[in-house]
Amino acid sequence: MARLFRWLLRLTTALLILSLLGFVLVRHLALRSLPEYDKTRAVAGITADIEIIRDNNAVPHIMALSDRDAFFGLGYVHAQDRLWQMMLMRRTAQGRLSEIFGQRTVRTDTLLRRLDLYPLAVSSVQHQDPRTLDALEAYSAGVNARIQEINTDALGRGAPEFFLFDSAMAPWQPADSIAIVKLMALQLTGHLREEVLRFRTALTLDDERRLSDILPDIPGDGVAALPDVASLLPGVDLDTIPRYAASEAEDPFLPPSPRRGLSGASNAWAAAPGRSASRGSLLANDPHLGLTAPAIWYLARMELQSGGVIGGSIPGIPAIMVGRSEKLGWGLTSSYLDDQDLFFEEVNPDDPEQYRTPTGWKRFQTRKSIIDIDDAQPITITLRFTENGPVLPGSQFNIDKITPPGHVVSLGWTALSGEDTSMSAAVGLMMASDVPEAIETSRNFVAPSQNLTLVDADTVAMKLVGHMPKRDPNHQSLGRMPAPGWVAQNRWQGVLPYSSNPAFIAPEGGIVGNTNNKVIDRPFPNHVSFDWGDSQRVQRWRTLMQGRKVHTRDSFIEGQLDTVSTAARTLLPLIGRDLWYTGESAPEGTPERRRQQALALLADWNGEMNEHMPEPLLYSAWLRFLQQRLIRDDLGPLAEEYTHIEPLFIERVFRNVDGAAGWCDIIRSARIESCSDISRLALDDALVWIDETYGTQLESLRWGDAHVAIHKHTVLADTPILRSIVNIRQNTSGGDFTLLRGRTAGTGPEPFSNVHSAAYRGVYDFADPDSSVFITSTGQSGHPLSRHYDDLGQLWRRGEYIPMSLDIDLARAAATGITRLVKP
Repeated sequence: MARLFRWLLRLTTALLILSLLGFVLVRHLALRSLPEYDKTRAVAGITADIEIIRDNNAVPHIMALSDRDAFFGLGYVHAQDRLWQMMLMRRTAQGRLSEIFGQRTVRTDTLLRRLDLYPLAVSSVQHQDPRTLDALEAYSAGVNARIQEINTDALGRGAPEFFLFDSAMAPWQPADSIAIVKLMALQLTGHLREEVLRFRTALTLDDERRLSDILPDIPGDGVAALPDVASLLPGVDLDTIPRYAASEAEDPFLPPSPRRGLSGASNAWAAAPGRSASRGSLLANDPHLGLTAPAIWYLARMELQSGGVIGGSIPGIPAIMVGRSEKLGWGLTSSYLDDQDLFFEEVNPDDPEQYRTPTGWKRFQTRKSIIDIDDAQPITITLRFTENGPVLPGSQFNIDKITPPGHVVSLGWTALSGEDTSMSAAVGLMMASDVPEAIETSRNFVAPSQNLTLVDADTVAMKLVGHMPKRDPNHQSLGRMPAPGWVAQNRWQGVLPYSSNPAFIAPEGGIVGNTNNKVIDRPFPNHVSFDWGDSQRVQRWRTLMQGRKVHTRDSFIEGQLDTVSTAARTLLPLIGRDLWYTGESAPEGTPERRRQQALALLADWNGEMNEHMPEPLLYSAWLRFLQQRLIRDDLGPLAEEYTHIEPLFIERVFRNVDGAAGWCDIIRSARIESCSDISRLALDDALVWIDETYGTQLESLRWGDAHVAIHKHTVLADTPILRSIVNIRQNTSGGDFTLLRGRTAGTGPEPFSNVHSAAYRGVYDFADPDSSVFITSTGQSGHPLSRHYDDLGQLWRRGEYIPMSLDIDLARAAATGITRLVKP
């Protein structure tokens, strides 16, 4: 027995020693990939020495004697801090994720191959202007200089993730950067999903007129009636379309595009000198994207021949996408331009290689594409293209749930251009000296479409940029639902002239802004969009802007951080109007008593979605269960697609607009339920869920415990042990409908977690430009062992900022390191 014990002890000791050695080795290799910020290195491909000063937040200030060298420096620092992020985005755009992740990304690769984004990016390179081509080539050289340094000096492969997912690191090319712009376009548009959902909902509802309840139009003129669904597909038996089928599960790992409700969003507003206390123009911007660790944004300053520029860049793209120079400030918000249309394509029953066109049958354009898969045999897919666009796989976006037998579905989308000059627009914008020049250079934007907010010393402006599809006024579905692709009036007729894009230049009131709200009322086909990203935040923004005669940098910051929900202030009095006062207190321990306690808290609440308060959680849970009760029996499994509250729907129902109160009656019950009945039952549902999830003491609830900002690592988020290192979780204020927007997940065990928010915030004051501030949601580094991986995150959570100065002496005084790239 003693001998056995000694052997077990020796074995345990050996295992512990091996584990310790393994840990030390892994840590050593991981630390080797941490970039050295204080060094001098000889690199080929530069025309003069480059100095890169890292301030105390690791923001690089790239000082170069030529624009080419400045872009080289940007490529170098992007690769220093975010190489894994860049390579992953490139692989995604190329449809080559399965080479390292295996079977779990085949669906994503299949979609990206069918969209053909990367070949279109390659074709677009030659269409850039000479200045942009030079920038792309210099940026690529900077990235490749860092890759060569990693290989030459054995610097831990550049990022820890490369040890876990072994892959060859191909040199960076100009097309890679353009492909990432196209990938961002895919992340920022959601009209494809809206068309599918609208079609499925129209098929499901017994009365299609109720479509305007559950998918309401933003109030305002210019909305035309939709056709009956059957008229879109004459001769097709609609019962052959699986209208009641459950939705496909979303790809849990590296999804190709965000779920409905989680595409682009953002805020931006500007004040002219006459509305500024300092008599200098002001600009605030906070673009919203899915929260990740690291954040997609990377702060940087570049010294160009036109002057210094500073702001938020996206690794892989050689541009400051949002920020300022000495003369100009620019911000971006998602425009919600309807830049996508789906087309039903009828396949020739006698020849599956042909589809119907307005002039008869025509062969699909086809091309074979091989997808290599880690630890599996490669698969070959056939890409098919029509005159309207690429044919989409039925397994994505629930396309198979709307496709009639004998048909396929193709996609028209402005980003599917092989002459995409969006990169030239982004580079030109950085060098523009005033608002008119910025508007002119932005005519080169193709996709993604954005509202561009601009300020210079004298002027504020907002211009929608990006190509607007030119549609026939007689389009059968107005672009709101899939339409027959063989009908000439449904096909795109090119793009509208840039002059037709909405513009608001030097408005009389001195303030412009956008919260993804409806910006213009124009009849179809010059309408911009029927589906907008906001109907609530804009109301609070208007109140804050008009509440002051003049504004300051601090009042703009207060606006970015405002947590009052106009939706809560509007909806609570409606849904609780018959519940607030019910006589004497009910006995303790009864559902009635719990309901009274919750209503008492909500009655005194001002709609502030503060992380330390219980009322936001009570309100949010109540609304969530209320909407589900309203739509579940009408929509069946399709109700799962409506993951987020639609305030206009709830308001229509409880105000009984056009008979919308009919949603309150449960179809399958004998009695006729009132909206008050459903509201009471939903509140009881919410309280039971809260008791089970957070405890029974309502006064002790905290919204921040539910509204946790989850910054997930893109590939290691669910890996045991590692997830505690790479993921970042923070309790946050705000909600779906506050200016401090924290879009909730809407599904899963944490439905109120904050998954989509302002990963970048910036406020620029042109009376004192160096007092401008900015922040990102995590940190500069993509390396989990770096102190700059999450050091900005706590500042972001608390609503704090860091200086955004072009004063190089300030950066030098607090420098954490200076990198000098010198000619050999």
